[in-house]
Amino acid sequence: MARRQDDRNTTLLALTSSALLLPAYQGALADAQPEFTEVGMRYSKYNEDDITAKKAFGGDSERYDIDVAQFHLLAPVADDWSFALDVAWEDMSGASPWFVGESTSGDPKVIMSGASIEDTRTEVSGTTRYYFDRGNVGVNYTHSDEDDYESNAGGVDGAFNSADGLTTYSGALSVSHDVIDLTQGSVPTNTLHDSKDITSVWGGVSRIISKRALVRFGLGYTYRDGFLTDPYKYRDNRPDEREEWTLSAGYRQFFDRQNAALHVDYRYFDDDWDVASHTIDVAWQQNLAHDFRLTPFVRYYSQHEAEFFNNIADTDDRYFADDYRLSAFGAFSYGLRVQRDFGNWSVNADAERYKTDESWGVYSGDESPGLVDFWRYGIGLNYKFK
Repeated sequence: MARRQDDRNTTLLALTSSALLLPAYQGALADAQPEFTEVGMRYSKYNEDDITAKKAFGGDSERYDIDVAQFHLLAPVADDWSFALDVAWEDMSGASPWFVGESTSGDPKVIMSGASIEDTRTEVSGTTRYYFDRGNVGVNYTHSDEDDYESNAGGVDGAFNSADGLTTYSGALSVSHDVIDLTQGSVPTNTLHDSKDITSVWGGVSRIISKRALVRFGLGYTYRDGFLTDPYKYRDNRPDEREEWTLSAGYRQFFDRQNAALHVDYRYFDDDWDVASHTIDVAWQQNLAHDFRLTPFVRYYSQHEAEFFNNIADTDDRYFADDYRLSAFGAFSYGLRVQRDFGNWSVNADAERYKTDESWGVYSGDESPGLVDFWRYGIGLNYKFK
């Protein structure tokens, strides 16, 4: 019986646990209060490729490096409650695109801010969750603070299972208030003090369609209001409102013979800035001997440019941005996650490569010289108090 129970847990874990997981799946494992207290630490490194002299004035230039340390605590409280605490520390340094100019040959080139950006960020998040017979509900508060930016956010989410246990209905609502207080550095900014508010609502449903497969669907809406311009980009001027919609779908299939699970997710994004995007995630979670788990994954992303994006500013335009994040482009990322469980301990590591190019997208548009490629690495350690 113990072996059968282990097999069933392995199947469920492979179907539901993944870094690609979307909110609709949270209810599948969250109906029961956690039995043990879990503590985890994680370190991640994010490193952008240098921008070359072909795309930037002044020759090759370094870009962003970010070091991230994270702490996680999840503990049962009383009979039907749990509490989770998450703390993250980020240290950022490097240079970013300031604006795009026209070279003597007529090609757009980036003028970098210079290696003058130094910033740290601390984020603390607490979640209290109540569990009942057919679901759960949680309340969350998050505070984030960095040198020139402060954010306070709160949210509530819940999941409810059908009587037969095969369908889970999930929903979430969150609001945040962000305050921008800039210190004028070597690069002039668009403002010294401003604020913005963000409200998001999400709903989803997941359905177990067989002993080894489940599907899920989700809809989301976000409304942003306030200062939405990037204060560190020259001539950047964006609308002070933005409405966003997302449609997502996913599929999980466990294969007994291979002792592995296929994860496939799709997400469509659209907004009133004329930005639209498609994201496809595919992962294969392979269980191995000695409690090893390998998960190779690949992701494709394609984006339509914002209606006011242009590499070179037109003084007649009301709004303007040459930010590569609002341009048309396509991106591929691929990587590997590794996890090893032994006793009460679990060790995990992952690596990801991200590459972009305007020609890889399904939408046409002006190619931004500021498109970014990067590497990301991470390693974590978890312990359960049984």
